[in-house]
Formats: sequence, structure tokens, C-alpha cells
Amino acid sequence: MTDDAERVPRAVAAIWRIEAARIVATLTRVVGDFGLAEDLAQEAVIDALAQWPVEGVPRNPGAWLTAVAKRKAIDHWRRRERLDDRYRAIAHDLESRSDTDAPWDPDQIDDDVLRLVFISCHPVLGREARIALTLRVVGGLSTEEIARAFLVPTATIQQRVVRAKKTLAAAKVPFEVPSRDELGARLGSVLGVLYVIFTEGHTASSGETWVRVDLAQEALRLARVLAELLPDESEVLSLVALFEFQSSRFPTRVDAHGEPIPLADQDRTRWDRAQITRGVRALERADARGRGRGAYGLQAAIAECHATAATFADTDWERIVLLYEALGQLAPSPVVELNRAVAVSMATGPASALLIVDRVAAQLQGHHIVPSVRGELLAQLGRRDEARSEFEEAARLTANDRERAVLLAKAATLG
Repeated sequence: MTDDAERVPRAVAAIWRIEAARIVATLTRVVGDFGLAEDLAQEAVIDALAQWPVEGVPRNPGAWLTAVAKRKAIDHWRRRERLDDRYRAIAHDLESRSDTDAPWDPDQIDDDVLRLVFISCHPVLGREARIALTLRVVGGLSTEEIARAFLVPTATIQQRVVRAKKTLAAAKVPFEVPSRDELGARLGSVLGVLYVIFTEGHTASSGETWVRVDLAQEALRLARVLAELLPDESEVLSLVALFEFQSSRFPTRVDAHGEPIPLADQDRTRWDRAQITRGVRALERADARGRGRGAYGLQAAIAECHATAATFADTDWERIVLLYEALGQLAPSPVVELNRAVAVSMATGPASALLIVDRVAAQLQGHHIVPSVRGELLAQLGRRDEARSEFEEAARLTANDRERAVLLAKAATLG
């Protein structure tokens, strides 16, 4: 095998990862069909894999892939004998942009990418479909990569993506950015998808690994892209800040064997200071919009408290409790209350925290996080037998192998 034959597929994969959203978004605008646009883009990638080892990688590979996909759209319509206004429009578009080395029109492309983000996270789709479609067409991940990330069969992801496209087509979802009146609600859906993707990467819900860095980094990358597209949206900037703070600790969240390391025991000298600085600046930019902090802003502020504390003992737990109280008022949930309980235990002791946990336990029945937190608090109170029982129950409920091992180890230390 020649060097080019080995190098080009890697180059194509890297280019696709970076340019996929722009290419599919541009094609969707041109052909007016989201599903067809993605199919055409994939066909262009296949052509690239065949031609680039012979002809060399073009100077502007994204424009090359887009132009090839447009020509395939014409062929598609010709085969279907549908030489209508769309054919003439796309032919005119190709003629007017015949130089594939020509620079991109950043304003137009950015608008297209933003439309693509909103269509991938449209409310007519279920949460799982939004996640799969966003990672597939905006993130440029293959169905195999998404399947590995979420520990489901590749066929499942393929079916979700296909169904999502059909649902969008059946609902006649327009390829457009929501109006200002609708933007807040629709943006919430987009941010929610990115948050779920990052959370799964930060703390895997199942499987053999505790952290999936690649998945979290993809969510961070997409959030940064969204922040560039919507620089005045404070919650977008806040989400970026939250991801930056959380990501800064990834190098220390597991040991060399993949075992989880508690926050108190992490080597803070290995935290990524550049990411923490970027998080601080992103949160400052969000605050500068003057609209107050939303749910992501408050979570980012909590993460900032941890990220900027010199030591675990220096953590401002009282401020974190206040931030959780504000978050509970703005976005009440039993998980927020459980996290507040942990902060309360650090600020004022485990007894008052245990009362909070017991109040929300019924709402999280069957989730391992409740017995896990109760075990910690009961152990601090010296109620060893009860604590051991809680840790064993948490180990039984969790689907993550690494976390199960940690919980059982805690139970064992209690005799």
C-alpha cells in the first residue's frame, strides 16, 4: 500500500469531522431536503476516497466535497427526470461557484450550520433521535462511533438516524433558524442535547469506563461552535464555561487503571489551567450580557468554585450551597437537591444533608445515586452498618462496572 493510500483515508476522515456540518448544511439549503443532503455528502466522501489518492488532496477539500455532492444532486434529479426549478437553481449555483478552491462565504455558511443545528435538535424528534442526529450530521461522527459511545448496536443508531430524517420530512420541518420569539425555547432543546452528550462523556452511565473523554470533547467542540454562531446568548456561553471547567479535571478523574478518583483526592496541579481560564472568560462574557444567570450559568458558577479552589479544603462550600439553592428555584429537580445535600454536608455537616436526601429519595427510586449519597452521609455519622447496606444497594443498581467496584470497595471498608 502506498503512503497516499494510507494517508488519504485519514485525511478524509479528519476533514469530514471538521467540515461535515458546513457541507450538509450548505447542501440542505441548496437541495431543500435534509436526508438527501446527507446522502449526497456521503457519496462525495466515497468519491474523495477513490480520487484523492491519485489526484492529491485539493487545496479546499470542503468546497471540493460540496461541489461533487451538488453534481450528484443534479444526476439524482436527472435520473428521476425531475428537471425542475431546483435543477436549474443548483446548476446556476454550480456555474457561479465553479472554482472549488474559492474561499467559503463564512457568513452564509455559518447561517447554514446554525440552521442545521436547529433542525437536528428539533422538538418533533425524541431525545435519543436528537442526540444521534446531532452527532451524525453536525459532529460528523460515524454511526459506528456513536454506537460505541452509547453502547448500543450500530443498527440501532442507523435506525434512529433514518427515522429522525423521515420524521423531519413528514413534519415538513423548515431549514431555518427560529424567529426571535421562538429562539429561547428552541435553543433550550439544542443546549439540552449538548448537555446530555457531555454528561454521558463526563460520567458514563454504563459500561466498563468511567469517563468517555472523546464524547465530552465533542460536546464541548459543538458548544464552542454554537457560541461563535450565537455570541450574544448568555446561556450558550455559560454552557461552554461549564464544559471547560469540567473538562479541565479529566486528566485526574481516573487513575492509570481507569479507576475513579474522588474530587478530594485529585492532583490539582494536573488540572488544565488553560481550560479553567477559558471557562472563567466564557462565564464573564455570559455575565456581561446583563440578563442574570440561567440554569447553565449557575452550574458553571458551581464548577468554577471547584476549579479555582487551591485545595479541596479551600472550596467555598457555603457559596456552592447558595448556588444550588438558586438553581433549585430556577430549575428544580431531585438531582439538584441531591447535589445540594452533598454541598450542605461539606458546609454544615452530614445530619442536615441526610434530611434533604430523605426528602427526595422517593423521586429517584431505583437510581443508584440515592443509596450512594446516603452511604457517604451515614458513614460520616458513624452508622457503619447502614452505610454498608446503602453502598451495596448502590452497587447493585449502577450499570457502570467501574463505579460498582468503587461502591463495593467502600462497603468492604465498613466491615
